[in-house]
Amino acid sequence: MSSNKVKGIMCIISSAFCFALMNMFVRMAGDLPSIQKSFFRNFIALIIAFIVLIRTDEKFKFNKKNLPELLLRSIFGTMGILCNFYAIDHLVLSDASMLNKLSPFFAVICSYFVLKEKVKPFQALAVIVAFIGALFIIKPQSISASLPSFVGMLGGFGAGVAYTMVRKLSQKGERGPFIVFFFSAFSCVVTLPYLIVDYSPMTIAQLVILICAGIAAAGGQFSITAAYSYAPAREISVFDYTQIIFAALMGFIAFGDIPDKFSIIGYVIICSVSVAMFLYNRKEG
Repeated sequence: MSSNKVKGIMCIISSAFCFALMNMFVRMAGDLPSIQKSFFRNFIALIIAFIVLIRTDEKFKFNKKNLPELLLRSIFGTMGILCNFYAIDHLVLSDASMLNKLSPFFAVICSYFVLKEKVKPFQALAVIVAFIGALFIIKPQSISASLPSFVGMLGGFGAGVAYTMVRKLSQKGERGPFIVFFFSAFSCVVTLPYLIVDYSPMTIAQLVILICAGIAAAGGQFSITAAYSYAPAREISVFDYTQIIFAALMGFIAFGDIPDKFSIIGYVIICSVSVAMFLYNRKEG
């Protein structure tokens, strides 16, 4: 195994840990509105991305032709975060994390329409099986009982579209730190009016927890960007699913969360088909 591949694996596992930590902090922040949590999470990431960019030669320069993709990445990324945070507050932590991890399968669908990439029969089958696994987690019952799970899956869709835009922007030569900066700034601007109109008072502890969530989120974003600079996605992406293990452990330790048998079946199905698609992509690559 090459040293770059090892670095890529370590970075993506680090990213998975950071995002699981972010989810735990978001849940620990209590019953604050998801929009308010999203603002503080992205505001911290914005500051960190600003510091990184200001130390580069290019500063905040970007190709104006990439603006449509930057906006789409930001719109769907913001939607993904809001939906994910809502799911975190209403579901077992590992359930919310797993539904968000449907994003690679949504990315396959989105890549067909946006990047004009062909969807091979195996990939199409993998998407179908993954959604069957999602149904075990969602456990469709009444609309009110299933709503948080459907919102969590919608968050996975938003993330899938956002990641497709990131891939397209990378192909067009846009810098990773600027993509993070633009997205974080956009999300803060969109959610700020809500805070001004309907701000929920926070304790010092809640503010500190949300700052920790923002730091963890920034760590996750920069780690995953570094991971894919060391090795291609087909070789390391499967290790991103270690987030489910981290989320399950953190959820149990911090909140006493224990997923039910149907959720565990869903985890096994989705993780198994992810490993299969990972092996298939390596073979094809």
